[in-house]
Amino acid sequence: MTNKPTLLLLAAGMGSRYGGNKQIDGFGPNGETILEYSIFDAIRAGFGKVVFIVRDEILEVAKEKFLPKLQGKIEVDWVIQSLDSFVPAELKQAERVKPFGTAHAVLCAKDAIKEPFAVINADDFYGKEAFDVLGKFLSSDVKPNLHAMVGYAIQNVLSENGTVSRGVCETNEKGQLIGMVERTSIAREGEEIVSKGENEILEIAEGTPVSMNFWGFHQDVFADIEQMWNEFLPANLSNLKSEFYIPTVANNLIKADKAAFEILEGGKVWFGVTYTEDKPVVIEALKKLHDNGEYPADLWK
Repeated sequence: MTNKPTLLLLAAGMGSRYGGNKQIDGFGPNGETILEYSIFDAIRAGFGKVVFIVRDEILEVAKEKFLPKLQGKIEVDWVIQSLDSFVPAELKQAERVKPFGTAHAVLCAKDAIKEPFAVINADDFYGKEAFDVLGKFLSSDVKPNLHAMVGYAIQNVLSENGTVSRGVCETNEKGQLIGMVERTSIAREGEEIVSKGENEILEIAEGTPVSMNFWGFHQDVFADIEQMWNEFLPANLSNLKSEFYIPTVANNLIKADKAAFEILEGGKVWFGVTYTEDKPVVIEALKKLHDNGEYPADLWK
């Protein structure tokens, strides 16, 4: 057990073949994957361990790819997310194919994490500042009823190649999260940022914080997640596409007045690969960061 925070990496979406899979695809000058930048930033922000959440069939592929690079740099653990994880026999959905979602993935790591932890997507680049602010938050005296989320201003997380979906945050006067709504079909139209999903056209103000799935939790949250999961499962037995998401957990905790969420202002730079056309943009952005000296010529040498 470490007294440093842990980074939980949601990588169960990684394909078993390298071809065209954005989570194993190389984007850095030496073929670095996006998740390697997250681990590098986490190490320098004081994180002591990284836990990969993967599917069983890609475990060996992932170990082969990442362990040689990380050996001696940070403690590494592996957790399997399967359709059977935390599902009692009488509630198994024999025909289910779709994974149960991000909050279920976090629950799968319950026995691997005993300290405050961050959760991120494996295929998003979050930037050094985001890890610095969340690392600082998680290394302080974290309370069981106070969690955190790194907020990103909406105008910094759009794609020039199509619409995106984002968790748009509602805040109170203290700047804390009080609710989140998943908005779809978001794009810039002239001077405005507009969401055209759910049969409504909604303008979203510049500077509005959105969630890019970069969360910080006290380890006691596992008990809350498990309780919600045990309610979710029987309620969605007939829905083979239902998913149990982290924002659902956050919204439930806030509504029940069981926890508050600080929105940390560390989301300066974000990029991800939503569309194939985004790949050259990401490669160029990473090259610039290396050229500017924000990352060494080779991450792991």
